[in-house]
Amino acid sequence: MRLGSLWRSTPFRLALTFACLFVAAFLIAGVITYQLFKRELLDNLDRSITEMHTVVGSTYGSDDLEDLVTTVNSYARLTAPRDRVFALLDASGKLVAGNFHPDNVADGMSTVEAEEIGLKFGGDYRVMAGPVGEHRLVIGESFNETDHLEDIALRSFIWATIGVVILAVAGGLSVAIRAQRRLDGIATSMTAVSHGQLDTRVPLRGNGDDIDIVSRQINEALDRLSTLVETMRQVSSDIAHELKTPLNRLKMHIEEAVADEASGRHVAESLQSAREEADQINATFEALLRISQIEAGARKTRFRDVDLTEVVKTVGEIYANVAEDAGLVLVDHVDVAKRFVVHGDRALLTQMFVNLVENAIRHCPRGTEIVLSISSADGHVRAAVSDNGPGIPQDERDKVFRRLYRLDKSRTTAGSGLGLSLVRAIADLHGGNVKLKDNRPGLKAEVVLPSN
Repeated sequence: MRLGSLWRSTPFRLALTFACLFVAAFLIAGVITYQLFKRELLDNLDRSITEMHTVVGSTYGSDDLEDLVTTVNSYARLTAPRDRVFALLDASGKLVAGNFHPDNVADGMSTVEAEEIGLKFGGDYRVMAGPVGEHRLVIGESFNETDHLEDIALRSFIWATIGVVILAVAGGLSVAIRAQRRLDGIATSMTAVSHGQLDTRVPLRGNGDDIDIVSRQINEALDRLSTLVETMRQVSSDIAHELKTPLNRLKMHIEEAVADEASGRHVAESLQSAREEADQINATFEALLRISQIEAGARKTRFRDVDLTEVVKTVGEIYANVAEDAGLVLVDHVDVAKRFVVHGDRALLTQMFVNLVENAIRHCPRGTEIVLSISSADGHVRAAVSDNGPGIPQDERDKVFRRLYRLDKSRTTAGSGLGLSLVRAIADLHGGNVKLKDNRPGLKAEVVLPSN
């Protein structure tokens, strides 16, 4: 990955931002910790000096200065003035014991420079001064050890900060590069799709993170897109194949009319045949347009609660005579006392069952019994149109839902091959599905819709 593209990378910018925030938080926490540590060292130093002042002062007895002087001189001999200082002054300010002569040191705890108390070592001292009887005891300790500990802590904090910065930047860069590679994979896949490679899919890691979820959704969208494009190709091919014959017949009828006109014969019959062919072609295109509108969800604005019992019962009553005229029997096993309510478009639902019944009547031989039924289970309404006719072969049951697809044995019957395509489109629009099952004998077309 080039540096320029890396700087423009959103994952890298986010990683760098979080790295900076992490380092800033570490610095703030480190500064606070360092100040608390420094304060604790000073408090410990004050306690040590106070305790020592108390211990040394306790050796003084009433009118007995010898033990106090001996103790002060012992501490002064055992400790170098660079580290600790001790002084015992009489009432006039004369040095009685100790290793330094303090000047201008106020009572209580204070911080003084070495030069202020007559020392040439340099540095600062923490000094405790207070009366002991008629004398004045002064004890001080340098900041050398405290400064050394603070220096160790400060250097450790600096090195830790450097390490945190390196780890934060390196970790952020690593995460950004990995995320950017996955985004580049998505971009590459989409580029391939835009160039017509519809079988390309975004690679998945399988870890279920947000990029994987988005990638899976993109793949699902590509699956649908691929299916739609393939369907369009198939429909285009089917339209060209199926309409070629009626267009040729239309041309033949028009040519016959022209020939009849030229020979002085009546052209009404030829024109009537031409009009019937044109009507059939127009009906096919209208059916295709309606399927497209339904698949686009254009009719969802008309959805209402619909009692499917009434719809199925009405279709059965209307087509009972039609079936009888065709030599078939149409019966319904629909209990009007039961209500099966779905949310949908009444007109489309009626059209769906009309198509199923007409399909059965058109393709079943005389003497076939067609049965309408409706039931509910698992929160769904199941409506079926069953017959004991010849049925449809297992390997053809999915194909008959394709637009303009017709079985070889059905090509001699009227129809455009769009009836079942319209049924599936309506079922999909209502969040349901339609399946063709073996009725043994015959065929069972079952529509499953979510109940309301």
